[in-house]
Amino acid sequence: MNCELRPIAAADTEAVLALWREVFPQYEDSLRPQRAPRINVERKLAQDDGLFWGAWREERLLGTAMAGWDGHRGWLYAVGVAPQVRGQGVARSLVAHAERELAARGCPKVNLQVLVDAAGALAFWQALGYAPDPVTSLGKRL
Repeated sequence: MNCELRPIAAADTEAVLALWREVFPQYEDSLRPQRAPRINVERKLAQDDGLFWGAWREERLLGTAMAGWDGHRGWLYAVGVAPQVRGQGVARSLVAHAERELAARGCPKVNLQVLVDAAGALAFWQALGYAPDPVTSLGKRL
């Protein structure tokens, strides 16, 4: 992988949104406002926790990874890579970086969610050692 991993900054917002439109078209679903891309970028940056990264090649954003840590479990979100560079280790590098950052904060376990119809994503995560937990994911919109 020939790219630089660095924290996402406010100045990167438009690049993140452009990438997410390409790799996460479901984020634009108006019936699921919790996925609103611009709002989620702004909220994450406002936390200023250093857990949102981009993989860059020169000035092009190739991929993103966002993490959360609440003192109990870590979470990974928005791990996505431009289709043109998939299979080149970009996502693996982002995930490894996120795992190291979470572990350094004392995080003992990382969770993530995969859409049920995303077979390619599920295969990717399983190849990295992630496995289904014997739980049911529940949610409630506020």
